[in-house]
Amino acid sequence: MPISIRAEFDFTLPEPTDVLLQFEAAAIPEQHILETDTQTSPSEHCQRVPSQDAIGERMWIRAEGRFHVSYRARIEVSRMVPDLSKLARMQPHLLPGEAVQYLFDSRYCPGSRFCEFVIDEFGDCDGGARIAALCEWISHHFTYSPGASNATTTALDTFIARRGICRDYAHLLVTLARASNIPARYVSVYAPGVEPPDFHAVAEVFLADPTVSGGGAWHLIDATKMAEPSQMVKIGVGRDAADVSFLTSFGNSEFGNKQVTVLAER
Repeated sequence: MPISIRAEFDFTLPEPTDVLLQFEAAAIPEQHILETDTQTSPSEHCQRVPSQDAIGERMWIRAEGRFHVSYRARIEVSRMVPDLSKLARMQPHLLPGEAVQYLFDSRYCPGSRFCEFVIDEFGDCDGGARIAALCEWISHHFTYSPGASNATTTALDTFIARRGICRDYAHLLVTLARASNIPARYVSVYAPGVEPPDFHAVAEVFLADPTVSGGGAWHLIDATKMAEPSQMVKIGVGRDAADVSFLTSFGNSEFGNKQVTVLAER
């Protein structure tokens, strides 16, 4: 089932400024790009560079004045979605090198602050069963509330406030997974069913792969329960939102309009 994506946004730069953009669907084995078209305003400089873990690309822009981005794509997702509750946790010393960094604290995800909490609350389960339990706990104890957080809100802030948006839900799930010694990363995606329609944030956890001796694999999970892993289109991954923002300005900027539409074709 193809996923149809349309995204447009614009911003204004009062002087020549470097901007890093990441908004295009990643070309990776689990999702095939059927059609794609990206249109941007003229700029002094435009260069593509690999994104975190080589999933997707970023675009360096140096421009001044109003800058507009228009993106269209059709993506065929072919991702396997196993039952997480049946997947085991890999012992840290058996993890591949690329997964190790996702055990550590990051700017928005202080996992080490929650070690005692996850032992006290979820000590009776481990691995994928722990992740499923964490997701259920977040779903039952937190309220999706646009405007309840801002760009400085951490998972600890969200844990105290008990409310937030998809970014906050993803940060908290990532944080609690890391506190459980399970590698977890933040993922920016497009997905149908998200309300309000927007760039969406979910978590991805690294668990043992029963089909490969000693192997492991990454698995998507949405703590807001708005999006299905089988229909998520990955844009990029990172330690937290700081690594995967669709727009990072290295100077003054004024954001304008944004419109995102994601539909599952029938």
